[in-house]
Amino acid sequence: MELAELLEVLNEAHGPSGDEAGIREKLEALARPYVDEAVADTLGNLIVHKKGPGPRVMFAAHMDSIGFIVTHIEEGGFLRVGKLGGIAPKEAAYAPVRFKSGVRGVFAPEEKADFGKLKLDECFIDIGARDRDEAKKLVQVGDTCVYDGPVQVRGGRVTAPYLDDRMACAVLLSALERMEKPACDLYMAFTVQEEVGLRGARTAAWRVEPDIGIAVDVTDVDDTPGSERCGTARLGGGAAVKVMDSSVICHPEIVARLEELAKAREIPVQRDIMRAGGTDAGAVHTLRAGVKAGGISIPCRYVHTPVETACLEDAEACVRLAVAFAQQ
Repeated sequence: MELAELLEVLNEAHGPSGDEAGIREKLEALARPYVDEAVADTLGNLIVHKKGPGPRVMFAAHMDSIGFIVTHIEEGGFLRVGKLGGIAPKEAAYAPVRFKSGVRGVFAPEEKADFGKLKLDECFIDIGARDRDEAKKLVQVGDTCVYDGPVQVRGGRVTAPYLDDRMACAVLLSALERMEKPACDLYMAFTVQEEVGLRGARTAAWRVEPDIGIAVDVTDVDDTPGSERCGTARLGGGAAVKVMDSSVICHPEIVARLEELAKAREIPVQRDIMRAGGTDAGAVHTLRAGVKAGGISIPCRYVHTPVETACLEDAEACVRLAVAFAQQ
């Protein structure tokens, strides 16, 4: 299945942090034909295993997404919400949202709010309910919702609400589909609760006990007007080999090996340094006595907004690099 097709399938699933069952079911169905076993752990990670010789290698891509959780239902039928993960209210303003039940609404600011300094408690979700009683028939306190938007492909670029991190999940699925017998004992962990503290990767790595851990995730870019240079990657520059972010300084052997493989296979690569934000590698590399950790990153614009944008050629380079690493 092509990467864009995989994204279409995964985009339909509900999967905010704490409620990843829907996306896990889709991922397990897609991965099972290519692996020897697939299990879900207590926290909800999906861990798939493709047996092979050599060191134990774990690739990790998180399947949870940012979202909102209902905290209050007001007399007029409007919903007040808390956030799951890093959401900036002004970046979410007027975004359509959907609940697991299929109920849809829009996230909107109060008219009196200062948009430049917009706070979450100055926003609400309108689901079209006439009053509190009608709203309670549709949603309950504790229900979660996510951005509601399509996957759009144009000119080799893809825009969708949750490329972070559905794009990386698609990359790992595509790598499994193409991979012959790996030269390592290969695990792929589709992790939970990354957006609220890298929680799932910690328990997944504890179960697997990898010798090497590779986080596959999106990364911030430095290629848009007025960039604040929070990242170093650019769309169209190829797979981004992570050097560091705020959660991890990658093991130099892993950085060097990924770059050597890319050169040998003529895979376009660039270096990824993020001044803010982290990935599952941040949780994995400190496990037990330590894990050699690295990252393969997909450059992405407008991260944590309803219109994240990436380049399909960069994602394809990430697939090729993941396959090369596992097979060599």
